[in-house]
Amino acid sequence: MENLLTFKNVNYFYQTKNDEIFALNNINFNVEKESFASLVGPSGCGKTTILSLTAGLLSPSSGEILLDGESKIDTKKIGYMFQKDHLFEWRTVWKNITLGIEIQKPKNKDEKLAFAEELLKKYDLYNFRNQKPRSLSGGMRQRVALIRTLALEPKLLLLDEPFSALDFQTRLSVCDDVYEIIKSEKKTALLVTHDISEAISMSDKIIVLSSRPAHVKDTILLDLQGKTPLKKREDPTFAGLFDKIWSELTNEKTEETN
Repeated sequence: MENLLTFKNVNYFYQTKNDEIFALNNINFNVEKESFASLVGPSGCGKTTILSLTAGLLSPSSGEILLDGESKIDTKKIGYMFQKDHLFEWRTVWKNITLGIEIQKPKNKDEKLAFAEELLKKYDLYNFRNQKPRSLSGGMRQRVALIRTLALEPKLLLLDEPFSALDFQTRLSVCDDVYEIIKSEKKTALLVTHDISEAISMSDKIIVLSSRPAHVKDTILLDLQGKTPLKKREDPTFAGLFDKIWSELTNEKTEETN
């Protein structure tokens, strides 16, 4: 498959008042078009830094990042979902979803508005378009946040623990919703998560990072049975994959204390 995102020998340093911090060490990985990849690793290892580099919010100290074959990051090709949905409570669902279109003022504005309306209808939110976010469930709010991102038609979605604020039952349901929408719209996604089960159930590939300075410790390709993340948790290989990743992360913590 053709790569949409490529990290080539990427290093990243940043300066504090007292020291220079070596955050990323020779990071190499690919994310193929229309695939779903996840980054897992110890807390503070640099997972969100990798998302920020991908989004062009930071620049690598050395190495190369290619998005759609280009080294200059085109931010319009990237959509970002954060831990919180960041919906504006004083705007309706429709006004929240079309906020990006309002700001960018694209030449094909009418086409993008029509596409946003189509997404609302397709994913059962059209009847809520004139309501305020406070009237929505946590799961529906996340769907609105995702559709707001998709309305700008990005090629790559960056998901920074977008389900972490949800209770466990809602989280499982929303994972299914988000996965279905991303796959249906043929988007490429890169997820940062601390939840190993979530990564396994949603991903085609898991990139396991070491502690800081992070390097790619392992890359695990997945092909689990089941059409949804919830169903994939029933795959007979699921527990073994969980144990493998857990062992790698636990060994990492053990190495840090020795």
